[in-house]
Amino acid sequence: MKILKIIAILMLVYVGIVVAFESLLGLLQPQGDDNLVLTSTDAAGSEYNRVLTRIKVDDHLYVAVNHWPRAWYHRIQDNPLVRITFAGETASYKAVPVTDDAEAERLWQARPSSTVFRILTGFPPRYFVRMEPVDTASGTVEVP
Repeated sequence: MKILKIIAILMLVYVGIVVAFESLLGLLQPQGDDNLVLTSTDAAGSEYNRVLTRIKVDDHLYVAVNHWPRAWYHRIQDNPLVRITFAGETASYKAVPVTDDAEAERLWQARPSSTVFRILTGFPPRYFVRMEPVDTASGTVEVP
């Protein structure tokens, strides 16, 4: 019975570490040279900014969904038209979830997650989203 208590306490401590780590990332939204700001819109028209890591593979722009808090991901599923600001430039994009296994594998290889990161984030499922440029004048998606 004592071993079960120890395991339960360790699990609670681990969950606390994951919640604290994810909360701090969400609040602080650290930015580096490889980060972009994605602006998404909800059904009411409110805008939300999220700092994400930029992934560039085969001349395409991607972002990874690799945290448990992912309201931004649900918003772009409902309204895939977003704005991205990177290096002082802002452009419009259509967010397209990556469903092709070969494309997803290339992205895993291009931007692997470290074991420490996976532990700190609580092993969330990881998805990728391709950002396809939108010609704002015509409203059409530009395929590179």
